Amino acid sequence: MNSVEQAMDYIKTNNVKFIRFQFVDIHGEPKNIAYPVKAGAAGEEELYDVLEKGLYFDGSSIEGFVSIESSDMMLKPDLKTLSVLPWRPTEKSVARVICDVYTTTGKPFEGDPRGCLKRVLAKFDEELGGEFFVGPEPEFFILKEDACGSWVPADDAGYFDLEPLDGGCDIRRKIVFALENLGFHVEASHHEVAEGQHEVDFKFADAVKTADSVVTFKTTIKTLAAQEGLKATFMPKPFFGINGSGMHCHQSIWLNGEPSFYDESAQYQLSETCMSYVAGILDHAKSIVAVTNPTVNSYKRLVPGYEAPVNIAWANANRSAIVRVPAPRGKGTRIEFRAPDPSCNPYLAFTVMLAAGLDGVKRKLSAIDPVEKNIFAMSEAQKKAEGIESVPANLKAALDELENNSVLKDALGKHIFENFIEIKNAEWDSFRTSVTDWETKQYLKI
Repeated sequence: MNSVEQAMDYIKTNNVKFIRFQFVDIHGEPKNIAYPVKAGAAGEEELYDVLEKGLYFDGSSIEGFVSIESSDMMLKPDLKTLSVLPWRPTEKSVARVICDVYTTTGKPFEGDPRGCLKRVLAKFDEELGGEFFVGPEPEFFILKEDACGSWVPADDAGYFDLEPLDGGCDIRRKIVFALENLGFHVEASHHEVAEGQHEVDFKFADAVKTADSVVTFKTTIKTLAAQEGLKATFMPKPFFGINGSGMHCHQSIWLNGEPSFYDESAQYQLSETCMSYVAGILDHAKSIVAVTNPTVNSYKRLVPGYEAPVNIAWANANRSAIVRVPAPRGKGTRIEFRAPDPSCNPYLAFTVMLAAGLDGVKRKLSAIDPVEKNIFAMSEAQKKAEGIESVPANLKAALDELENNSVLKDALGKHIFENFIEIKNAEWDSFRTSVTDWETKQYLKI
C-alpha cells in the first residue's frame, strides 16, 4: 500500500479490528502498540489521522532508546508493511504495520535501528547511486518439553531427512503457508544438521525489506510453535555437542541500477568492486561480529569444529572460510558472510556489513587470495602460516574491537553505538560474574 486511502480500504476489506504498530528495540526484539479500529465516521477519521501522522508512545522503557525526561516519541507507519496476521482470527482480524521511530519534533530518532539502516542506505544512494540486497538464511530449533520439564529437540532427524525421522514436516508446512500469507517468497524449507534444527529460506530483497522480514520470520515461527505446544528458539547454541544456528547472509550491491559484483573477464568472474567489498568485510570482521553475533552464547557457536565460520578468509566453493562466493554469476553474483547468527538485530547487522564492505570499496582494498583448502582441518600453526586469523573468542573481545572501529561507529551513529556498547558490556559482566552449573560440578569438591 502506497497511500493512506489504500490502507484504509485494506483494513475495511479484511475486517481488521486491531492494528499492531510495530518497531524494534536495540536488540532487534519486536515491540508494538495495539490500536483498536473504531466504527463510524469519527472512527474512520481518527484512523486516517493515525495512519497519516503516526501514533505517540513512551520510549523511556525501551532498552537503548531515551531517558524518562524525554520519553515522548512517535511511531510513523510504513504502509507498505501493513499485513493481516494469518494466525489470528479471521472474522475480527489483526494486522501489523512496521513503523519508523520519530521524535516529537518530527525528526527521525537516531536510536531507531530501522532508521539507522535507512540512513546508511540513503547515504550510499546519494554518494554512489547504490542499492544493497541481502538474502539471509536464519536457522532455528523446534523444541518439545520432556517428562522432566526440560526443553529438548523435538525430533532426532539430520540434514535433509524425511518423515518419519523428520518430525518437523508439519510445523514447517504451517510456517511456509503463514509466511506466504504475509507476502514472503519462500524458496525452500528443510531439516538442518542438528536434531530439532530447521531452515526456511526466503528470497533476497533490499536490505530494509529483508530486515523487516527477519523480524516477522522469527515472530511467525515462535508463535506457530507455541500454538502447537512447542518452543522455537533462535538461540545460536542451545545444546552442547551439536551444531548451532547461524544466519548466513548473502549480499550484493548494485551501482546506478546495475549489479556490480560480476565481471566476465576478471579472475573468478568477480569484479574489482566485489573483491574490494570482500576485503572490507575481512578487514572489519573482528568488529562486525560484535553486532552480527551479539550475545554471550553466540561465541559458544563460534568455536572450531561444528562447521563454525571463525576463519577470516574468503573462498569460492569452500565453506570453511568466513566469506564464500556462491557459484552463480551474472546478476546472481553475490558474497556470503557466514558468521552472523539469528540472535542479531538484522537492521544493525546489515548496517555494519554494508559499512565494512563499502569501506573496502572506497579504499580500493584488494582481497587476499582465496583459500580453497579445508581450513577446519588445518592446525593452528598451518593457519598462522597461511595468514588466517580467527574472529574474537568471546563477546567482550568482540566489543573491544568494535569500540576501536571508527567506520562501524560512524555507521551506527553515536546514540546506538554508545548504548549498544554499554548494554552489551553489562551483559558480559553479568555472565562473567555468574556461577554456572559446570563450575559447581567441577569445583565444589575443592
